[in-house]
Amino acid sequence: MYDKTVRRRRAVLVLLVALSLILLTAYFREAPGGGLHSVQRGFLTVVSPIQDGANKALKPVRDLFGWFGDTLHARSQRDQLRKQVDRIQAELIVKQTNERSYQELLKLFHLDNQISAASYTPVTATVVAKSPNIWYSTVTIDAGTSRGVHLNDPVVNGEGLVGKITQAASDGAQVSLITDSEVGISATVNTSGVSGIVQPKVGDPNDLLLQYLPANSTVNPGDYVVTAGTVTGGGESLFPPGIPIGQVSSIDESSPYKAVNVHPLANLHNLDVVQVLTTVQGSKAQRLGHVVASLPPGSQAGSGGVAGEGAVASTGGGG
Repeated sequence: MYDKTVRRRRAVLVLLVALSLILLTAYFREAPGGGLHSVQRGFLTVVSPIQDGANKALKPVRDLFGWFGDTLHARSQRDQLRKQVDRIQAELIVKQTNERSYQELLKLFHLDNQISAASYTPVTATVVAKSPNIWYSTVTIDAGTSRGVHLNDPVVNGEGLVGKITQAASDGAQVSLITDSEVGISATVNTSGVSGIVQPKVGDPNDLLLQYLPANSTVNPGDYVVTAGTVTGGGESLFPPGIPIGQVSSIDESSPYKAVNVHPLANLHNLDVVQVLTTVQGSKAQRLGHVVASLPPGSQAGSGGVAGEGAVASTGGGG
């Protein structure tokens, strides 16, 4: 029974194929006005409206599948663009970092030429840690005693004075910034030569105060304040003269002594590269530094004392 069914189906298939070949041959051989062509036109007349309706009915479905396809393609493009943006952003950050380091080194080079402190040897160092406490302003650098860095050595960057060394180890050192409460600097107003002491302003750790100015002195906003090259007592550093510290912003009315507010020139919150001004072994600047460190607290240096001698030494070192 199964064999008969298979043979019957095969015979029908062969018959249909033969009939199709006969119809195709007849269709291509007959004239355009023949019967087969008429049947085709009639069939298309009946089927075309159905096909148009089906196309209109299925169009939203095709559009939906097309939307899904376009969305997936757009997401793929978005992911590729994001990867490109991330790569370009990383390259930009590296470029900006390199440019900033180059600019820092270039500023340090110009500052070295400006100070011309022959008695000091600049040691370039990188800031490796920063104090999170704004009231106790310190940073740690990767240069220490093995490179000639010692206590009280001044620290600068391309903008001006940053601070001084307050702790030193073999491979690193701690720098107390000029905004630290323990730091005091003998300073001079660059235009008038009026001298005083620069210390952090109480209540404002980001600003400085130049105080103990002569009562009849004239200081104007915009004047620049630089290191004086002298000291007034123990604990201070014998900085070379003329290192920029800050710019006078206003007259301070709250101090019992004549004082002015000074805004630091160096951006102390964004330190990357600094220089430590170290003294050469056996140099006059080093010997005077030891003398300054041994001064008792509160001692005053007169014109013929250590301050005057320090000024001469620093000025001479700058020649």
